[in-house]
Amino acid sequence: MNAEVDYEVEYNNRARVPENPSLIAGWAKDAAAYRQHHSPRSMPYGPGIRNRIDFFPSHHDGPIVVFIHGGYWQALDGSSFSHLAGGLNAHGISVAIPSYDLCPAVSVDAIIRQMRMASRELARLGRPLVISGHSAGGHLAACMLATDWPAYDASLPGDLVIAAYAISGLFDLGPLVETSINKALHLDHATARAASPMFWNAPRRGSLDAVVGESESAEYFRQSRTIVDLWGAAGVATRFGTIPNANHFTAIAPLADPSSAMVSRLKELATR
Repeated sequence: MNAEVDYEVEYNNRARVPENPSLIAGWAKDAAAYRQHHSPRSMPYGPGIRNRIDFFPSHHDGPIVVFIHGGYWQALDGSSFSHLAGGLNAHGISVAIPSYDLCPAVSVDAIIRQMRMASRELARLGRPLVISGHSAGGHLAACMLATDWPAYDASLPGDLVIAAYAISGLFDLGPLVETSINKALHLDHATARAASPMFWNAPRRGSLDAVVGESESAEYFRQSRTIVDLWGAAGVATRFGTIPNANHFTAIAPLADPSSAMVSRLKELATR
């Protein structure tokens, strides 16, 4: 860890973006409005009440794009992000939005396991997955790309996850250990490293896009640039990008816009 970096300041996104309550409320409002006209299919993947996937089908039978929500593994659920299916649904691409149990009731490692369970459930549809995610969801998307699926479940193909698209993701959890964020996560340096895909074996296949809101903290830029460099050096197809005029909370807005560059890239990943 760099002792000169104030990790509390770097990672406290709610303090960095004081208008976050209205932005989060806007997500819930827009999501409810989208569900009124696009009612999702609810797919259970585990025994818990939050072990559910909202599936927004469309007419193409190609890869499914998954969106995993953020909230530092301790807040929110998939129902606040239904509207983010809109951009891809408009192009005929199906979108799946899972929820998961939250810290401190479960560990970060348990949430990784739950997203593997959700991916296995989606595999029953017989289509590959492009997994996107925001913040903690970006972390989980990278974890899914780096998972050895046949080792996890011998019935699953190695190329179940063909791409990850991480929006302001976290790939090295070590800096969070000494911050207030860790009050709910209960990580120590060992468990933080074990849950950090930056230190896992690089994926054997697929691609990683790591994009960051233009006004994010330096640590968010470091996180994404570093995993792009590390996995790229290991032979993974990687891309780093910046989302113009975006902070941590507005960085996901382009997903709802069928004409956005973000949707265009995900469409490319899901149709190549």
